[in-house]
Amino acid sequence: MKRDLLISLAAGLSLPAIYPFRFYPESGGLASYGFERLQQVREAAAYIDRILRGTHPGDLPVQLPTKYEFVINLKTAKALGLAIPQSLLVRADEVIQ
Repeated sequence: MKRDLLISLAAGLSLPAIYPFRFYPESGGLASYGFERLQQVREAAAYIDRILRGTHPGDLPVQLPTKYEFVINLKTAKALGLAIPQSLLVRADEVIQ
């Protein structure tokens, strides 16, 4: 997978990388910060419902993500020799041990 290749290249170069989706730190990346994909799908479904009920798509407002998530992988941080400040750990939605 390209995700695994990106993570291994960053680790091989001792590069602390932040990714856009949570599955990167779940696979060994350092951290991710991005919108919650499941929430976007729910909002898209509501949009489609409104269109199917007759609302003209041009009349619907542009929607931006409403929820972002921050995930940190502490095992990867230790492997890179990074000390993650407690203030970041407290703000993270998930900390992977």
